[in-house]
Amino acid sequence: MTHTVPLTVVALYILALFGVTWWSRRLTARKGGLVGYLLAGRQLPAGVAAALLAGLAVGGASTIGVAERAYTSGFSAGWYNAAWAAGAFVLGLGAARRFRQMEITTVPELFERHYSVSGRVVGVVGQLVIQVVVTSLQYVAGGAILHSLVPGAFSFNTGMLITALVFVGITLIGGFWAAGLTNVINVAVIYVGIVLGAALTVGKLGGLSSLATRVPAGHPGFDLLAVGPGLILAWFIVMITMVHSTQSVIQVGFATRDARSASRAYLLGGALILPIGFISAIIGMAAAVLHPGIIPAKALPNVVLDLPPIAAGVILAGLWAADVSTASALLMGSATLVCGDVIKRFFAPQLSPAREQLVCRVTVALISVATFLLALTVSGILKALLIGLTLSTAYTLLVLATMFFPRLCRRGAATWTLASTMAAFALWLAAPASWRVLPHPIYFTWLVSLVTFLLVAVIDRRPIKLTSG
Repeated sequence: MTHTVPLTVVALYILALFGVTWWSRRLTARKGGLVGYLLAGRQLPAGVAAALLAGLAVGGASTIGVAERAYTSGFSAGWYNAAWAAGAFVLGLGAARRFRQMEITTVPELFERHYSVSGRVVGVVGQLVIQVVVTSLQYVAGGAILHSLVPGAFSFNTGMLITALVFVGITLIGGFWAAGLTNVINVAVIYVGIVLGAALTVGKLGGLSSLATRVPAGHPGFDLLAVGPGLILAWFIVMITMVHSTQSVIQVGFATRDARSASRAYLLGGALILPIGFISAIIGMAAAVLHPGIIPAKALPNVVLDLPPIAAGVILAGLWAADVSTASALLMGSATLVCGDVIKRFFAPQLSPAREQLVCRVTVALISVATFLLALTVSGILKALLIGLTLSTAYTLLVLATMFFPRLCRRGAATWTLASTMAAFALWLAAPASWRVLPHPIYFTWLVSLVTFLLVAVIDRRPIKLTSG
C-alpha cells in the first residue's frame, strides 16, 4: 500500500483535531481553575458529552481487539461493545442524575464526604491504578495501528510516540472542552472508517450470506454465543460495574450542564457505542476467510491493507481516532484524581484559579510520561483491559450503596472494602490457577467486595455522614 495517501488522510485528521483544540481554549478560559480545565466548567452539552463517552469506550480494544477475537470466535466477539453500551444505558437510566446533583469532581471525594479521609486516600490509589493501566494500553494500541498499516513510515515505538504527542497535546492545550469537541470529530471518523472497511470487505466476499458460508471449517461464524455464555456475562458484569465508578466515565456526567443532560449523555453515548463491536467483528470474520492462518491480532490490519489507498487512509484514521479519543478522556480523568484528591486536598488547597490550571497541565504532562513508560511493558490489550477494570467492583458497590442504601453503610466500609478488593485482585494475579473454578476475576472481586462490605456493616456500628455538603 502506498504510504502517501493514508499518511495524508491522517495528517489532515490531526490538523482538524488541533484546530478544534486551539479554538476550544476560549471555552476553557471562561471558568478558571480545576473545574474550568478538567470539567469544562460543568457546561458540556449532552451531545458533546455523549461523543466523549463513545470516544472513551471505542478504543483499540473495541476495534482491533474485537476483530482479533472474531477471527477465531466469530460475530459473538461484538458482545464486548454491547456490554459497554449496556453499562452506559444502566447508568443513564439510574445513577447518572444523582451523580450530577452531588456537584463533586471525583469518586474518592464522595468517599471522604460520607465515609472517611482514609477512604478517599485508598480510593485514589485504586482509581489511579485502573486509569493508568487503561491509559497505557492506548499507547500500545496506537503504536500497533500506525505500525501495522503504515510499516514503512512508523515503527511500533514511533507510532506510540506520535499517538502520545497527539492526545497529550489536545489535553494540555484545551482541557476537557477539547477532549469533548475533538471526540465529536473522532466518533464521526471512527464510524466512517469502520463502516467503510466492513462494507468494502464484505462486498468483496459477495455479502454477509456469502461470508457466513465461506468461513473456515469449525469457525463459529454468526453464532452469538460462541465466545461462551460465562465470558459474555463477565463482560456485562465488568462494564456495568465499571461505568458506575471509574473516574473517566463518571467525569463525563460531572461535566454536563445539569442532571438531565447527564442522563441523556449516557443514553445517547450507549447508542453510539453499541454497533461498533459487531461491525468490527464482521471485519475479523472476513479476515478469517481472506487471510487464513495469520496471527489473529493482524486480522483487521491485514484486511485494511487489501483496500484501495484512499479507503485504507480513512480506515486508518478511524482506527487511530478510536485510540486517541479513549486516551484523551482517560488522561483527563487521571489528572483530575491527582489534582483534586491529592494536590488540592492535601498540599495546596488555596491555589488561585490560574495556579490550579497550571498545576493541572503539569500533572497531565507527568502522567503522560509515566503511562508511556508503562506502555513499553504492556502486552495483550483486551485481556489486560478487562482484568484491570475488575478493581472497580468495590467502588461501584460503595457508590450505589451510598446513593440507594445508606442505612447499610458504615464509616469504615470505604477503606476496608476497597483495600480487601485490591488484595483479592493481587491474590488472583499472584496465583490465578487457584481460582480457575471462576471464569473471570470479576466474579472473585465482587464476592470479596460484598462479603467485606456486609461484615463491616455488622461489626462497625458508626453510620456514614448523610449530609450533602
